[in-house]
Amino acid sequence: MAEYLIYFNQQWVGDHTEEWFRGRGRLAMAVVDEMKAAGVYVFAGGLEEEADTAFSADATSGRLRFTDGPFVETEEFLGGLTVVDVADDEAARMWAGKIAEACGWPQEVRRFKPRPGTR
Repeated sequence: MAEYLIYFNQQWVGDHTEEWFRGRGRLAMAVVDEMKAAGVYVFAGGLEEEADTAFSADATSGRLRFTDGPFVETEEFLGGLTVVDVADDEAARMWAGKIAEACGWPQEVRRFKPRPGTR
């Protein structure tokens, strides 16, 4: 088994009505319930969109510093993510496809590196 990150940038979502989003929320939660029933669910969640709720921690100077706001000013930012623990790329693709269909916007998939001491 391997863990995969399935995620989207907020800019991929597009403009939709509140009614549209409410309908998609039910579909997305159905996929989460399906992942839980299949035993592959690790975590899923959407992130706050407001940049003023973000903060950064940076120790690259040798001294830990916290700053308000995102670390890098950018036009794109992470909107939400799902982590699944599945057998292979094919299974990760299947779950990413279900999430993409339920949400109505693209998803990107990346495999986590194995943890030290495992496989």
